[in-house]
Amino acid sequence: MNFLKRAWLNVWAKKGRSVLLILVSSAILMFVLAGLLIRSAAVKATDQAKADVGATVTLSANRQAAFKKVQSSSSSSKSSRPKMTLTPVKLSDAAKIAKLSNVKSENVTSSTSVNASSYDVVSTTSGMGSSQGGPGNMKGGTSSGDTQINGVSATSLTTAFSDNQSKITKGRGITSADKNTNHVVIEKNLASQNDLTVGDTITVKKTTGSKAKVKLKIVGIYRASATASSSAGPMSSDPSNTMYTSYTLANTFKGSKYAGTADSVTFNVSNPAKVSSVKAAGKKLINTSSYSLSTDDASYQTVKASMSNVESFANKIVWLVAIAGTIILALIVILMIRERRFEIGVLLSLGEARWKIVAQFFTEMLMVIVVAVAIAGAGGKFVGDQLGSQLVAQSTTTQTTSSSTSTQPGGGQPGGGGMRGGNGGPGMQQASSTKAADTDLDISVSAVSLAELGGFGLAITFLSIMIASGGILRLEPKKVLIS
Repeated sequence: MNFLKRAWLNVWAKKGRSVLLILVSSAILMFVLAGLLIRSAAVKATDQAKADVGATVTLSANRQAAFKKVQSSSSSSKSSRPKMTLTPVKLSDAAKIAKLSNVKSENVTSSTSVNASSYDVVSTTSGMGSSQGGPGNMKGGTSSGDTQINGVSATSLTTAFSDNQSKITKGRGITSADKNTNHVVIEKNLASQNDLTVGDTITVKKTTGSKAKVKLKIVGIYRASATASSSAGPMSSDPSNTMYTSYTLANTFKGSKYAGTADSVTFNVSNPAKVSSVKAAGKKLINTSSYSLSTDDASYQTVKASMSNVESFANKIVWLVAIAGTIILALIVILMIRERRFEIGVLLSLGEARWKIVAQFFTEMLMVIVVAVAIAGAGGKFVGDQLGSQLVAQSTTTQTTSSSTSTQPGGGQPGGGGMRGGNGGPGMQQASSTKAADTDLDISVSAVSLAELGGFGLAITFLSIMIASGGILRLEPKKVLIS
């Protein structure tokens, strides 16, 4: 009789044993599939983080070099205290870095302040009294106004808007098309207090030079984040008094000598893994004594580290379950073969080749594994979802805690100016934590996952049969039948 037919008849006749083998094999393969799915999802999450989380390189004035210059001047001249002068970033220098590979876009920022003329600013009342004064500009600010001006290339490129900390509620944000215009985006509370809406015109007064009045057209209204209000200090202006304009308008308020410059330029890197190479290439294009390049890929590194931990743990699950499953199935097959010694002796006495007997056992287990793979495929996603969510929660908590404890207060990037949507400081740390916390594993059973599971099932079956069949090769038909 053909050994394939014998295998089918044996599996069908021993239904109880076959069901037991199917259940055991299904449990083993279910955890193997869960490990495979988590590992695959972790790899996808890491790749997706390259596009979603991103990384930046910021070109700004070299504060350390300027400070050393001040120190050397003060030691040589004690008659007067020298002032630290920061060199504005020339846009012509920034354009060179923008042409580098892996640089996706750039956001020019220039911050200053103006005084309200045709509207009333929002006054903040705290335990230390009311405050309306805002921070001055980066350089040359002889007086500070009551309205903060954040000049940008586009509001969508700032951290506050890209991370949904601030949102446009009416109209639109600032875009590259607003260059060399008087368009402005104001905060919702300021608009409500002064009955302003999109299309209205407001007037501000410069704080330097001729202190002339300038008319601004409102093209959008945004809502500032709650954290911006809570983090504002007692001596700072209310966040509602912050307006977004094109950087060209901010430079106009600061003075003619600031034309074609910026406080900082932030370059968005398309592949966060290349942020170091972009920084190295950028340093060759600038004067490092005047400018500095700082990188920020904290969000990407946090997601990458947490997903690496998940992937590593998933690999351990796969191999531990595969090894344990091989041992368990081998023990079951050994016991099964011992019960069938007489059957084996009869087949050997009839001249059946030993390899065909081993092939019969392998075929029986293969039938069991096929059914087990189908069951594991149905239940593996549920197990994977449960394990994956626990692993991500645990890993993310660990990474976020580690990032918080290792970050020094006020350790933001230079050149952010007064922008709440800048690319440094506490705001960036908060954005990193949010990105990491929102990381999720997209666990789904695919044809590739089932193929990998089938391969593992086949390998487990082959090894268990080989281990258990060692005794068959040593059996002698005469002794088996006599015993």
